Amino acid sequence: MADDTNDGEDGNRGTPSPDEAALSARLGSLDRRLSKIRDSRNIRTDQPGTESGDGAARASAMARGLRLSSELIAGVVVGAVIGWGLDRLLSTSPWGLIVFFLLGFAAGVVNVMRSAGVAPDRTVR
Repeated sequence: MADDTNDGEDGNRGTPSPDEAALSARLGSLDRRLSKIRDSRNIRTDQPGTESGDGAARASAMARGLRLSSELIAGVVVGAVIGWGLDRLLSTSPWGLIVFFLLGFAAGVVNVMRSAGVAPDRTVR
């Protein structure tokens, strides 16, 4: 039977051929470079306060979206309730509801623009 041990040409098992030595050196170099890259990634992700940047960014964006939508909805609801109340008191149905609903919508849009940083925050002095 044939021996599959891939000995050198001269049958020496202890000394590797130059090709094997070069391959071993290249594999060692590759292993060191991969270890450095893995270590640098672990250092960046293990820092306190940077818990999975993608998840934190997604949660922050969702919180901002909920805040902006709640400000718009609150403006519309408050305007509609004031309009409905004035209609009941003054018997001007449906005009108070329509007018204050539109005013509430406008106020909600202005609040959303202020919160989003699109419009400057102007305070009356």
